[in-house]
Amino acid sequence: MSVDFDPRRHSPVPGELSGRVIAITGASSGLGRAVSLACARYGATVILLGRHSKKLEAVHAEIETAGGPEPVIALLDLEKALASDYDQLATAVTERFGRLDGLLHNAGLLGTLSPIEHHDVPTWCRVMHVNVTAAFALTQVLLPALKQSPDASILFTSSSVGRRGRAFWGSYAVSKFATEGLMQVLAAETSDITHIRVNSLNPGKARTMMRRQAYPAEDLETVPLPETLTGPYIALMGPASRGVTGMAFDGQA
Repeated sequence: MSVDFDPRRHSPVPGELSGRVIAITGASSGLGRAVSLACARYGATVILLGRHSKKLEAVHAEIETAGGPEPVIALLDLEKALASDYDQLATAVTERFGRLDGLLHNAGLLGTLSPIEHHDVPTWCRVMHVNVTAAFALTQVLLPALKQSPDASILFTSSSVGRRGRAFWGSYAVSKFATEGLMQVLAAETSDITHIRVNSLNPGKARTMMRRQAYPAEDLETVPLPETLTGPYIALMGPASRGVTGMAFDGQA
């Protein structure tokens, strides 16, 4: 696969993800919901990970109504989950499917935008835990299942502020820098000795609650809907990106 691969240029085809089992965190709303629906539309069995059961049930119902493969709901609060919760999830995935073909780390916390000098320490710890530590822990327990796949993809959600620091973005920016580092380390460790590829994707601006929280005065009509931004995710979670690992991609120009 050429290093010139660009997921933004990929045009998904029907059945592209057929037979794949893909776990998505933060699947109840925003980009997580949109990507979950898109993965199911292209044939994947989606494991919907999140902390809000009613919202996950709504996404589950949407997938079923659209005729996609029956998804699975897995309640997991990344802020409060214990080691046993992660272990139970990993066991359930292995027992039901025998493998995992994709893991999308989409869930995240923004925290508060403030200068480092005045950044609230408990908020800093919460953001770093959910955005970095929980992603690490979830990846670690699911690696055995991912290794059982003949073509597995791990995709971390990044941000422009995690590639070039910006004033006042505090813990969120630092957590995304750490996410990029985690992606690179894991990609180096899995390259050549497994069928797992590991990449990151900065989706760009999207009409989500997190975006609204960060830019409350922004004109929503100028911000793309999450449903219009799913193409690069399909490319990176499916066969189109086979052989591509350790790369940091952008979802929009």
